[in-house]
Amino acid sequence: MDLATDNAPAPAIVHRDLRDSIRTIQDYPKPGIAFRDITTLLADARALRLAIDRLVQPFAGTRIDRVAGIEARGFILGGAVAHQLSCGFTPVRKKGKLPAETLRQTYALEYGEDEVEIHRDAIEPGDSVLVIDDLIATGGTAEAAVVLLRRAGARIVGAGFVIDLPDLGGAARIRAMGVPVHTLVAFEGH
Repeated sequence: MDLATDNAPAPAIVHRDLRDSIRTIQDYPKPGIAFRDITTLLADARALRLAIDRLVQPFAGTRIDRVAGIEARGFILGGAVAHQLSCGFTPVRKKGKLPAETLRQTYALEYGEDEVEIHRDAIEPGDSVLVIDDLIATGGTAEAAVVLLRRAGARIVGAGFVIDLPDLGGAARIRAMGVPVHTLVAFEGH
């Protein structure tokens, strides 16, 4: 069949709801929690491509020097976003995982505290940085990443997350820091 002379209509563009690609695991990691698992989205080539495209879209045309991906799923998504934006990638890691000299930021957890790090030379002063992770809940880790990156001299141009849990207020917390937040899907509860 010659496609140039085929009079059949072009296939319709399918708009997928990414929620359908995210698995919910009840009572994990403790009773009452509905864990939103993106490994099913990552396994679905079309859903993964759509998620990356939708994370990139609001920032296309913006000068971005680095994408900072928060450990661990933010590495997967952030690396793909950095590729699409033709910029570098900086991992924001948990304490003790980076081999060279680091900058560290402590943040509060429900019970206790934790720390995130970047290599001291990961960011040049004035770099425009986009923060990426899979999910924003209370926003503690994302807030720590923003503070840490700013201490390194970064200008944070935005933060992107596949999932928002708006009842927990994390996206609002990051917006209150003057950072535009872009999320793809929202789920009620925690």
